Amino acid sequence: MGKFTRAELEEAYQIYDAAVKQAVASGDWRCWANIFTEDATYIEHAYGEFRGREAIYQWISKVMAPFPTMYFPQDWVVYDEENSAIVMCVQNVLPHPSDPEKSFGFPNWTRLIYAGNGLFSLEEDIYNPSKDAPAVIRAWIEAGGKFATSEQVKMEHA
Repeated sequence: MGKFTRAELEEAYQIYDAAVKQAVASGDWRCWANIFTEDATYIEHAYGEFRGREAIYQWISKVMAPFPTMYFPQDWVVYDEENSAIVMCVQNVLPHPSDPEKSFGFPNWTRLIYAGNGLFSLEEDIYNPSKDAPAVIRAWIEAGGKFATSEQVKMEHA
């Protein structure tokens, strides 16, 4: 048996999901960064690795700046008690600028390692935004979507 029960991992997931939703609603990603331990690692296969809560915050604030309306519903969530892990399929969704019935999105798989006390020690996002994002963003722009800022972070691994 792992360090945390399934019930504890489910509660941790709720903390994570609430922080994501709060960050999206407010546009301030500090609340989301604060659910990571001070020495957490964030592995982002397109953008690189970030070590420490503050580095994670600096990165997420910049990478999300052009897309303040993007939100992140999950298709499924799996709990791995043996490894204190939560794995989920997350949709990266841009709402249609004028039609609330339509949206533009692409998936990624996220692995979280729970450290206890409502904090995570690791997040790893697994996807290929250089393959998946261009067509989605192009369709969103053609529908009237506009970047809030210019791109502030470049992909390291395209």
